[in-house]
Amino acid sequence: MPKYMLIMRGTDETNAAMMASIDEAMAATGRFIEEMIKADVLLAAEGLDDPGRGVVVDFSGEAPVVTDGPYGETKELFGGYFLLDVATKQEAVEWAKRVPAVRGSKIEVRRVAEADEVPQGGESNGPI
Repeated sequence: MPKYMLIMRGTDETNAAMMASIDEAMAATGRFIEEMIKADVLLAAEGLDDPGRGVVVDFSGEAPVVTDGPYGETKELFGGYFLLDVATKQEAVEWAKRVPAVRGSKIEVRRVAEADEVPQGGESNGPI
């Protein structure tokens, strides 16, 4: 069965709104996770730490350049993910529509490529 990742994307504003009601947000997320466990579709779920504690490794020049967060522009931040084992993209979308997300945030739904779909022998579909 294919795997789909529901990628939680927010902004500084949506993250602030979530933090303002963090107890309610965590309770709603816990209930959502329980629903996915009962439906036997959840493979993994993780949230990410504050982006100000991360770094960016930029490969646009000759040598990689490491920059500490917070970053100049934070229009959309990857805040965490749910990894689901579902039959179709539409089923993944239906789960994404139920994520207890803050108004203004987005959930990106992406299929996880199988090992045999990864280009071999010099083939390339762009950057890693």
